[in-house]
Amino acid sequence: MNDTAISYEAATPPPAMPHVRVAVLGTGKMGGILLQAFLKNNLVAPDQLFATVHHPERAQALSVQFGMEVSTDNLAAASQADIILLGVKPTQVPDVLEQIRPALASGKLILSIAASVKTRAIEDAAGTEIGVIRAMPNTPSMLAAGVSALCRGRFATDEQMAIAQRIFQTVGRTVVVDEKHMDAVTGLSGSGPAFIYIIIEALAEAGVNVGLPRDVATMLAAQTTFGSAKMVLETGYHPALLKDAVTTPAGCTVDGILELEEGGLRVTLIKAVKRATMRAKELANG
Repeated sequence: MNDTAISYEAATPPPAMPHVRVAVLGTGKMGGILLQAFLKNNLVAPDQLFATVHHPERAQALSVQFGMEVSTDNLAAASQADIILLGVKPTQVPDVLEQIRPALASGKLILSIAASVKTRAIEDAAGTEIGVIRAMPNTPSMLAAGVSALCRGRFATDEQMAIAQRIFQTVGRTVVVDEKHMDAVTGLSGSGPAFIYIIIEALAEAGVNVGLPRDVATMLAAQTTFGSAKMVLETGYHPALLKDAVTTPAGCTVDGILELEEGGLRVTLIKAVKRATMRAKELANG
């Protein structure tokens, strides 16, 4: 009997989108989150990905980290890609589009995560009838728990919208909206995590105030928020119905709710979303 051990190398499954090349122009916070999600979820292989950053030293570091091509040349990256993801700041979008204009063709797709930059502005700067889809992801995308709202430009096809949804589903849920609603999306889900963090912080402080250790209070506040959100998403019940299920007659919860109403929490949150939406409109209008 031959005692020689036989080893088998596990075959790497093919990427979900084996024939699509993607360039991420501006691998900052959100661009980096998306880049890691593409690789982690095997959406595309490393040799199908191209990315750019501003500084050569960071480009070299990211090339080593991700095992893919990262450079400072936006035109070179865009020239090799079928999908061009604009991850730069809104003020940088016109300059980047000017740089990559020679690489833009009608068969390509531009995905933009630049807040408040309208699809029409991108189309006009591109100078060709190219598909443009605008996306507003949020920071929980870092843990694949985000939500991204998508809207299409004049020349984007149904197939391109389906591809965009596939891409952003790697970092959470997606929803398709008309572009007129994107400022409201920015005010609600874009800014919303900051509002929720304040609520979690306040709940934890309250827990400390009534005698709980800070780490315990923070965990209870965060997990309660997470669980409550999951109940809304997975049961499909209206939040008011779920609230009523917790609120027993003459119990503790109803007293707490009366304090919230007296303190104006509901109205304050509504006003916060409205103010953030107004600011997004101001930025969109220059």
